[in-house]
Amino acid sequence: MQRACRSCSLHELCLPLGVSDTDIDLLEKIVHRSRPLPRGKYLFREGDPFTSIFVARSGAVKSFTVGQDGSEQIIGFHLPGELLGLDGLTQGVHAASARTLETVSVCEVPFERLEETARQVPALQHQLLRLMSREITKREEQLLSLGKQAPERRLAVLLLSLSVRFSQRGYSATRFLLPMARIDIANFLGLAAETVSRLLRRLQDTQVLAIDGRAVDILNLPELRALAGAEPEEPAREACR
Repeated sequence: MQRACRSCSLHELCLPLGVSDTDIDLLEKIVHRSRPLPRGKYLFREGDPFTSIFVARSGAVKSFTVGQDGSEQIIGFHLPGELLGLDGLTQGVHAASARTLETVSVCEVPFERLEETARQVPALQHQLLRLMSREITKREEQLLSLGKQAPERRLAVLLLSLSVRFSQRGYSATRFLLPMARIDIANFLGLAAETVSRLLRRLQDTQVLAIDGRAVDILNLPELRALAGAEPEEPAREACR
């Protein structure tokens, strides 16, 4: 059974505050909610015409480009409530591909219809601009965080980012499953897979993490923040599932 926007657990991430039920009804009419997509399915491919933006409702997606030699370069991992597809807005075609990392449910929003609806709902128009700005800022921060950093710091930055983003979605900040394989982590961070495995073992040996397969338990969040170069703060509160 499809969930309406007003009852979706991610509505606070996707919808602006103060939007009336009537306005939400306008949005619901243009949103297409797909059946769950299995691992390895494309939402769009590099070079496809830009027609829609996507929001994952469950599961994780990776975005990547393909080099002339056919190799992938992962440029992002996307969790529930995060937008995908804005890369196609400027040129009218997607500059990257997006493929599911696990079983994923998504909302697809035709962009032309979204623009029409946003003109009728000023709060939605403001939210759309805010989300676009946030995506640009996030990409810039990612480049600054990962560029020319030591391998251990790159890995710590990624793990801390996942911790924060899972927490924002009502899950534990210190205990979660990695949606991506280690080889994908290595690709994203610009490291060898063996280096990622070695760094994860070091983090376990120093009791910063406990890892069982893809299950991660952050044992020392302040230390992980320090390794990532983040400002000290109180440990994130555990959220109920």
